[in-house]
Amino acid sequence: LLLPAAATAVYKQWIPNTNFETTSNWDEGRVPCASDVVHFEKNKVVSVFVGSPHALTDMYLPLNGEFVLASGAGFAAFDGSWDPGCDSGATVRFADAEQHAWFDPTLWQALSPGRELDLGGRIFSVDEERVPCRYDDVIFQPETSFRVNVDSSQRVIHLRSVSLMGQELSSPEAWARYLRGPSAPLQFHGNGTLQVTGTGCPDKSGCACGNAPDGHRICAALRGASGRQCPAVTCRSPLQPLGHCCQVCGATINLDFTPDFDLQKYQDRLVQALLSQPKYAGVRMAISKVHKAQTFLGIIPQSSTPLIQIVLIDDEAGAQTGTAAEQLATDIMDDIAKHGEALGISSGKMEVATGSTFSGQVGSHALSRITVGTVLGLLFSLLLLGGILFLHRKGKLR
Repeated sequence: LLLPAAATAVYKQWIPNTNFETTSNWDEGRVPCASDVVHFEKNKVVSVFVGSPHALTDMYLPLNGEFVLASGAGFAAFDGSWDPGCDSGATVRFADAEQHAWFDPTLWQALSPGRELDLGGRIFSVDEERVPCRYDDVIFQPETSFRVNVDSSQRVIHLRSVSLMGQELSSPEAWARYLRGPSAPLQFHGNGTLQVTGTGCPDKSGCACGNAPDGHRICAALRGASGRQCPAVTCRSPLQPLGHCCQVCGATINLDFTPDFDLQKYQDRLVQALLSQPKYAGVRMAISKVHKAQTFLGIIPQSSTPLIQIVLIDDEAGAQTGTAAEQLATDIMDDIAKHGEALGISSGKMEVATGSTFSGQVGSHALSRITVGTVLGLLFSLLLLGGILFLHRKGKLR
């Protein structure tokens, strides 16, 4: 049984490893055999997990590194006897592990233990949230070694916990002890510092991910993996979700909320009542709290405002691109109109971009009169101020 506090936890698992037995870690695409010469670059720092015994002809070691040996694992000198399938006698080089970056979304896998409502991966994350967020639990698989570059625009990268070598470190004290050990400098390098807090998101309305300062690193990693360009979109005036690197076709909904709003319960409601319907089988949804930058009169930057962002995309093609996502967004807005107050939603705005329409605001709920009143009030204030200045210059006012 999962504890209630852990039921909504998000686990992000690191994918690459530096294991001796992983074929992709060798330039020959295979694990070295008895007649081979193994070569580690002498100036490359590395931690290598060895899971089984190996006989080798020769091995050149790095000046700074470690081998983590499983029970029964180790190395022995090749005795010269014939080894079937190993008569090449090649020099096999260990791959460079320096290029694996923390802020590369393609190197992380999201896990949601206990969550049975994700409909087989149809709940996705915007790109900034594919990398561990400040309240996430990070997992490095047991019996694996790794090396990760934690270069960051933030001095400290906050996490809820880190699990490695089968041990969960969930307190600042335990993590500090690990960082003082011999393995941490071999596993983590770069100008950023990982900090374990042991605390989850304290707000039932959700918490922003916190990766926005490194958004450019995330997008650079994604574009580098795909040829440095975003996939072509087939809709007119595509949408740009907050925290996402590329534009999308489909629909976005931005929600303003009250203290009664519960993000996890609302996501479950959308999945159970709407997304699980057969007609939406091709639609994927992302929902999270984000911060939207606010400006005065569209020019002067002000503080950011938290809102709930829903992103909907579908697998339709051609002129039908985004149409299923648009219909689901319409159903969500209708549900907000009926039950928004009870759900803790004070207003919502929908934008769509399909293969047959231009993107734009096509629906809203609540507070529209307040918004219009605010704009008119600002215009009246500016006119009044302009009139006072005019009269002052004419000498009518002192």
